[in-house]
Amino acid sequence: MDLLAQLRAYRPWNPQEERDRAELLRRLESGEALYGRENTSAHLTASAWVVSPCRTRVLMAYHNLYRSWSWLGGHADGERDLLSVALREVREESGLTARPLSREPYSLEILTVDGHEKRGQYVSSHLHLNLTFLLEGDPSAPVRCKPDENSRVGWFGLEEAVAASTEPWFRERIYTKLNAKLGAFPPREG
Repeated sequence: MDLLAQLRAYRPWNPQEERDRAELLRRLESGEALYGRENTSAHLTASAWVVSPCRTRVLMAYHNLYRSWSWLGGHADGERDLLSVALREVREESGLTARPLSREPYSLEILTVDGHEKRGQYVSSHLHLNLTFLLEGDPSAPVRCKPDENSRVGWFGLEEAVAASTEPWFRERIYTKLNAKLGAFPPREG
């Protein structure tokens, strides 16, 4: 299913998702180029909320740029299958191979990114038009960091993951929401 169809079928969880879904649809329907970073004001990204089979733990990385524990994810960079982007980013950023609990987006959000330096170049403030996917991973599998992006990777209890973030908006509006939505995905036996 293409992204427009996925977004049209998506049922928002709360007013934030409803408003962000409307803006994502508006931008995609306008034909704005969003799949690559060439659009310096806004581009598509995919994130992953990686949970344990028992749904009591979540995988987080300490993100060097934001100096905070956060979910894993990254830019579409031309890829049109955002689930594939989320899976790739989890492998690249943690070494973990996770599996999707659904092919459909778990959450969506428009994220602000402050201007910053990356690889010696200034990147202007912009928006990440983000789709989050719910993935399952094995907490006993080895993980590793990706030093150019994060300095630590680890599993946290659900509330610990929220508290570990130093970004209030993410704690209050994103990570708390992602945990609350887990009720629709019962723990796996065994």
